[in-house]
Amino acid sequence: MRAASTSVEKAVDLLFHLHAASAPEGVTAIGRALGLPKSSAHRILRSLRRRGLVERDARGRYAPGIGLLALGLGVIESEPIAAAARPVLERQADAVGETFFLVVARADHLIVLDKVEGNGFLRAAPRVGSSVPVHATAAGKLYLAYAPQRFEAARAASESRVAFTEETQTDARELEAEVERVRSRGWAVNREEWIPGLSVLAAPVMRRGGIAGVVALAAASANFEALGGEAQSERVVAMAREIGECLDGRKVAP
Repeated sequence: MRAASTSVEKAVDLLFHLHAASAPEGVTAIGRALGLPKSSAHRILRSLRRRGLVERDARGRYAPGIGLLALGLGVIESEPIAAAARPVLERQADAVGETFFLVVARADHLIVLDKVEGNGFLRAAPRVGSSVPVHATAAGKLYLAYAPQRFEAARAASESRVAFTEETQTDARELEAEVERVRSRGWAVNREEWIPGLSVLAAPVMRRGGIAGVVALAAASANFEALGGEAQSERVVAMAREIGECLDGRKVAP
């Protein structure tokens, strides 16, 4: 049983590695990156390729396969909050021209569950499926404010507060003060604390049982300020409220 688990873990590690890679990679490079013998990497890739989870180009390099898209869409379609949020995200991305995210907590991690990009030239990271740091993002601050027990370990551990940029908040007392401000006003902002050049404003999607997720507006910092910066809080809070009402059956999804 342990050998089977190890094989699965290696396959999952390989998929995540290809997902993060900026370009297709050969077997040797993949094996070196994951500490696998070339024969083992080749065997795992062959199995994944048969199921469409990886694809091989004409030069023998590997990249994520179309099968992952089907799996990912299946996960999104099975999430009620994603179904409720998608039309709201699309409508606002079209109106504002910037990117809107939906972030949820799953297995003690914050994950980008869905994303709709605007028509602006600059596309805002992160990608769907990306894990979001708790202390350095607007979504993370909202979860610390409204569901602190879920991320108590990350909140308390100094090693979790990685300085991604010069703007990252790493001081425990200052982070606590910011979380209190977030709780009192009902929304959070992140100005280049995680990704250089990217500013985000987010609001919690609340249900009767507490916070269900976070909706966020993300834009290049110059564009964010041109939109009015924190003045966009009214828009994002209204989006979050609409999604929450759909989830609780108080409003029919558009």
